[in-house]
Amino acid sequence: MTGQDKKGGPASSRGASKRNPSPRSGAARSAARLAAVQALYQMDMTAIDLNRVIVEFEIHRLGQEVEGTQYCDAELQFFRDIVEGVVREQLRIDPLIDRHLAEGWRLNRVDSILRAILRAGTFEMLMRSDVPARVVISEYVDLAHAFFEGEEPKVVNGILDKLGHEVRPQDFARQSSNDG
Repeated sequence: MTGQDKKGGPASSRGASKRNPSPRSGAARSAARLAAVQALYQMDMTAIDLNRVIVEFEIHRLGQEVEGTQYCDAELQFFRDIVEGVVREQLRIDPLIDRHLAEGWRLNRVDSILRAILRAGTFEMLMRSDVPARVVISEYVDLAHAFFEGEEPKVVNGILDKLGHEVRPQDFARQSSNDG
């Protein structure tokens, strides 16, 4: 994947426009998630250094026009937290994902962009309790839809849902008690 979406155009956050969202808006966080997944993918494919990829994204991509597409401004600290956190917690994250993959599948056999989505979503589920579990699931399923047309979004949904129920059961219990 070279930063292009499934239709061959540059991958950018949905609803990217010329306006700049406030740094705390949902669009800014969605843009940060997309950029984090792209940065993790780039690190996976090119072995670029963590600090270099962060600087590259902050200077040349986030909030910039790339190949005629205007990227949304991203919440920079949120972007950094995800990318740095995935790298820092990867030895904890990867076995958790492996445990939830279909029998016979290992994370190292999964498509690189899907692997980046799963790692970022797992990090956020584990370490960002300020973000509701259902929001984490929804955001990363949306990202999977931006890159894939097949079963991959269902894989993301299934893994993050199982993981969410494991590590944040209170998020789901609260919602269930409000439903009835």
